[in-house]
Amino acid sequence: MPPTIRSRRSHRLLAAAAGLATVGALAAAIPASAHQDKATPSHHQGSGRYQDVQLLSFNDLHGNLEPPTGSSGRVTELQADGTTKTVDAGGVEYLATHLRNARQGNKYSITAAAGDMVGASPLISGLFHDEPTIEALNGLDLDVTSVGNHEFDEGAKELARLQKGGCHPTDGCSGGQKFTGADFPYLAANVTDEKSGKPILKPYWVWKKNGVKVGFIGVTLEGTPNIVSAEGVKGLKFGDEVETINKYARELQRQGVKSIVALIHEGGSPASTAYNYDCDSPGAGDGISGPIVDIAKNVTPAVDALITGHTHQAYACTIPDPAGRPRMVTSASSFGRLYTDTTLTYDRWTGDIARTAVKSANHVVTRDVAKAADMTTLITKWKTLSAPVASRPIGYIAGDIGNTGTESQAGDLIADAQLAYAKSVDPEADLALMNPGGIRAGFTYTASGGEGDGVVTYGEAYTVQPFANTVNLVDLTGAQVITALQQQVSGANEASPKILQISKGLTYTLDLTKTGAARVVADSVKLGGTAIDPAATYRVAMNSFLAGGGDGFAELGKGGNVRVGGDDLAALGTYLTANSSAASPYPVPAADRITVLK
Repeated sequence: MPPTIRSRRSHRLLAAAAGLATVGALAAAIPASAHQDKATPSHHQGSGRYQDVQLLSFNDLHGNLEPPTGSSGRVTELQADGTTKTVDAGGVEYLATHLRNARQGNKYSITAAAGDMVGASPLISGLFHDEPTIEALNGLDLDVTSVGNHEFDEGAKELARLQKGGCHPTDGCSGGQKFTGADFPYLAANVTDEKSGKPILKPYWVWKKNGVKVGFIGVTLEGTPNIVSAEGVKGLKFGDEVETINKYARELQRQGVKSIVALIHEGGSPASTAYNYDCDSPGAGDGISGPIVDIAKNVTPAVDALITGHTHQAYACTIPDPAGRPRMVTSASSFGRLYTDTTLTYDRWTGDIARTAVKSANHVVTRDVAKAADMTTLITKWKTLSAPVASRPIGYIAGDIGNTGTESQAGDLIADAQLAYAKSVDPEADLALMNPGGIRAGFTYTASGGEGDGVVTYGEAYTVQPFANTVNLVDLTGAQVITALQQQVSGANEASPKILQISKGLTYTLDLTKTGAARVVADSVKLGGTAIDPAATYRVAMNSFLAGGGDGFAELGKGGNVRVGGDDLAALGTYLTANSSAASPYPVPAADRITVLK
């Protein structure tokens, strides 16, 4: 990797979120009529007591300026006959057109987001510290967003720069122009400085027009430090989502703001993968599970709607508030594939939302509309700047190498690459472990540009592994290795297992008919066909995120004799270059190292 590119990537830190390996999974929007009580006030665009306020929202864009490819660029749609079909979706050129069309005829319109606008981004944005994405969001007329865990990939100082502007302290001004920052406020109500106790950014923001006032409170998940590299959240404290929202809801009420929306970077999982599934059927909230359910049930009734994210899924459900009243909770998938259109009926007499008149539905960002010319210009600019780096070939593959499944083909490849790098700096290295959330896409055989089928470019590899971790080596006992494997399916990871991808030679059995740590059959863990010795010491390679105990793998954070190595993407590139050619492409891995019993 050229030194200039290495320095750019050296600031990117891993913040892989739980359960996002299956990023193609989508779920549910409900018919708009499902949430409108016929006994409630009729909707009005004009003057009078009631005023409709349009709230357009999305989440988890992750810098996907160009249309995402593969399953990441499709949504599942339920048909009238009960069958499903997939629809190509996403790309800011199309998102801009859809949002602008949706705003037509709506004088009172707000656009909000629920975090992870940046981070884990494709090369066109990530190479430039996500300045291109902030520019795009400005062009989309985003009014406000909460922070997400990925907003901390490069630390609080870098987040402040994205908000306020200024050239990068190391890489300078991208494209030779000063970066002006976000035109919209980032809200971080539950992220405080450890020393001062004050929020690092604004906790809330109030939208005002012709006497109509709507307050927005923004929070990220309290568990952000568990899924972000320690350096990214150093000196920060992350508070309870419910307590924080309730605190600032009271403050907004004291200021006379009674219509309140919470932007929460935490979410749930609906029961269906179809975006237009009715997740209020058979009963209110029955179609969705996960952390957002408990949050929604405890956030003060003063909050009128919850815009959520993080799980990369789609839903528009009602969940009862603490007073037992239905309240809208929405999420719009990820990567700009959907947007949510919510109508909030504002009562000018009370200054509050007529809650029973709220309606909401998700809409597909289809690619059958005209592209927004300003977004095309923006993409062309940054693609031209990134092209010399993105188009450089680094290897060849014999077929698609996917990133799905308990053990993925891409996981095998990356773990092997990290072990090869580890052995190059320490011949005593024994094995490598890779977190699944750090593998953001698979390797596609079909050419994405003019490089030819089977050619892996730097840009494509960056899309797969964009976090700029280092490959670290640590000493672990055999007992610790087994404990780490057990932590995949127990403790914090029991409800949503995170199966580590493992290097060649390491094998074991995962028995999913059992529960907790017992799912890992301890005496099946072998290295090179020999049982792991609990008392022996093994030299283990892993990225810096795992070496810090990330993703609930506390045992991996206890390694001794730590050696901080080089860039993980550079390790992958070196491995592919050394082990593939046009005449002899890298074979598709068998993904047969973990035996799964169901």
